[in-house]
Amino acid sequence: MQIHLDPEIFEQVKNGTKNVEARVNDEKRRQIKIGDIIEVLKRPDEKETLEVRVVGLKTFVDFTELANNYPIEHLYSPSFTKEEYLALFPKFYSEEETAKYGTVAIEFEVVNE
Repeated sequence: MQIHLDPEIFEQVKNGTKNVEARVNDEKRRQIKIGDIIEVLKRPDEKETLEVRVVGLKTFVDFTELANNYPIEHLYSPSFTKEEYLALFPKFYSEEETAKYGTVAIEFEVVNE
């Protein structure tokens, strides 16, 4: 599996600050298991990569519930408020997708840099 991240967020993962990725818990994400390695690619050219190991998986009803369980710096940029962070999700997932699948917090640690 791969995750594509904007440069600022990629750097948060690289330095160990961001260690949780929030996604809808669709069929693709339900295949993820603890111990899996995920390749993280830095946008836009995706030439810089790193690997993270899944150390935890927690499911939630929606992104709000998920965000209430983690400090913002573990989820995204510490310069964002929780409200700004939550406002990002409609760009990626419809309300119907979130209602159908729920969400998953993929907890990870960096394997290499």
